[in-house]
Amino acid sequence: MPILSDPAWSPPAARAQFRRIAGLLVLLALGWLPACSKQSDAIVSIALHPTNANILYVATNESVYKTRDGGASWERMATDLSSYRVLSLALDPAHPASVYAGTMGDAVYKSPDGGQRWIAHNAGLKEHVSVVNRFVFDPRDTETVYAATTVGVFRSTDGGRLWDERMAGMKEVHIVFTLTMDPVRPNIFYAGTSGGAYRSLDGTASWQKVNNGLIPPEILDAALSLGVSTIAIDPQTPDTVYAGTNKGLFMSTDRADAWTRIGQSLTDQYISSLVIDPVNPSVLYAGGRSGIHKSLDKGRTWQAMNEGLETLNIRTVVMSPQDPQTLYLGTNGSGLYRSRDGARSWTRLHIADKAAPSPAGA
Repeated sequence: MPILSDPAWSPPAARAQFRRIAGLLVLLALGWLPACSKQSDAIVSIALHPTNANILYVATNESVYKTRDGGASWERMATDLSSYRVLSLALDPAHPASVYAGTMGDAVYKSPDGGQRWIAHNAGLKEHVSVVNRFVFDPRDTETVYAATTVGVFRSTDGGRLWDERMAGMKEVHIVFTLTMDPVRPNIFYAGTSGGAYRSLDGTASWQKVNNGLIPPEILDAALSLGVSTIAIDPQTPDTVYAGTNKGLFMSTDRADAWTRIGQSLTDQYISSLVIDPVNPSVLYAGGRSGIHKSLDKGRTWQAMNEGLETLNIRTVVMSPQDPQTLYLGTNGSGLYRSRDGARSWTRLHIADKAAPSPAGA
């Protein structure tokens, strides 16, 4: 029996509990669960408002914070989530006052009013899922939401009220670390898992393993053989896909049919976050344990861009939807940073510990 295989002989409740525990163990082994840290030193997730550059949310080890003035001041959100560590945040791009939070321990919460109130949206998830790693919205109807979790991919078609499992073709028990939708063809998805990469051509109804060049077949059955932590798609040439893993960076030019290793010059081959400039897709940013690196040639060569950073252990990197020169970076030890010059320099944004909930609104 492969390591961490789903025990098909067990009752459904025991099998679900096994999947939850197995998922947490693999996350701990890969370093995906944030370590304990005081106050706001560890930034786990960053969510930017799609149209208002002054509004952003961050999840830390202890709470969710919101700023309305570009980081000059912060408010800690209502305490509904105080019992659960938030690992992922996302704003509905069509209705940005609706905020989704993926937790460790209680699946999904949703705020309808910019973080003032949080309501559990767990139907179809709670009995299976221990950690929610990422949300993806269908641009044609943002009530359709996809979640990458420790036990697979789930979908909701009613704004998170009810979720259904979308795992056909994913036979192994894999944690789904990341989920990405083709920006031009929204029925095409890529999932990064603890066992490599998967692709769906039919809106997550079915999945195909796409590990050619990414992971040798002879080690596919090895536990933790390859974790694909981040996937990015070229917005102008969407057949070009990048995969950041715990063993390096890979590129495909044929929708993941085959992968080629790139970025061997990166000082650390663990890639936690990957961002593509939508205006100039030759520009890539990669975050990892040795800081943030930038490429001007689609990942062939890289330059460290760590000026101003107090910690080089990068958890997440996001790019402003209004200005590709503005990036936000979350670290595992020294908080939140912003660059306004394409990562040439970084400034720390100090997050105050204010307990008052945010008033309603976007």
